[in-house]
Amino acid sequence: MMRKRHKYKDVWPVDERAAKPPQGWAGWPDQKKFALVLTHDVENAKGHDNCKKLAEADESFGFRSSFNFVAKDYPVSEALRQYLTERGFEVGVHGLHHDKNPFRSTAIFRKQAAEVNRCLKEWNAAGFRCPSMYHDLEMLHELNIEYDCSTFDTDPFEPQPDGVHTIFPFRVSGNSKQKDYIELPYTLPQDFLLYILMREKNIDIWKNKLDWIAENGGMALFTTHPNYISFDGQLHYEEYPLGFYTEFLEYIKSKYEGQYWHALPKDMARFWTDNFGSQ
Repeated sequence: MMRKRHKYKDVWPVDERAAKPPQGWAGWPDQKKFALVLTHDVENAKGHDNCKKLAEADESFGFRSSFNFVAKDYPVSEALRQYLTERGFEVGVHGLHHDKNPFRSTAIFRKQAAEVNRCLKEWNAAGFRCPSMYHDLEMLHELNIEYDCSTFDTDPFEPQPDGVHTIFPFRVSGNSKQKDYIELPYTLPQDFLLYILMREKNIDIWKNKLDWIAENGGMALFTTHPNYISFDGQLHYEEYPLGFYTEFLEYIKSKYEGQYWHALPKDMARFWTDNFGSQ
């Protein structure tokens, strides 16, 4: 890991190319300096059972976030989904299963897409994120979505490591029979990478990357996993302390209060559609 980290030091965690704003860029709502979007990927039953605790942590700082559930790997509680949406959070679909690349063939993805679309409708969900951040932006037109979150500005450590080189959303156009959707890349390193694979002991990388995004007026889209967070202080090897996450939320609030537009992914997608729908 350290060898690979050194190899990509010029493009991770910051890829300077990603700072270029889109054509015609006029800024965020209310002239805010940058945008902030919080998301959580719920990979297994343990993560599912930790969702309320993580939502409470967000809520304690005045934040709201989206929770993306894997539809077929564990029972997704209707009561939990209702609890989240009633408190102002968002629910999204994180694929059907978390074990394989669904884009390995068009036939496989189309078969899964029908079931994903059923879940999107049942959950009243606007967005999708593929497990393990696999992505095929053309195939995703099979889904009835307003947005996708399966890409990143830069992350050479992912199984499919091709970054989109931007810290802004962008529209993915379909053909005459397809609906456009908005792509929302994550722009802060994932918790699993930092604390499980790299064994980082502080939040400095998160803070430094956020500062760079804020300086360049981009979208800070952050994803964490409730199954990797220790809520009771008893650290398993594949866990990191809740305090790392809450310390970062506190950093955002204390350093940038009043300077960011805090949005749910669906609101970000609708803002982008309204303002950049023809690009």
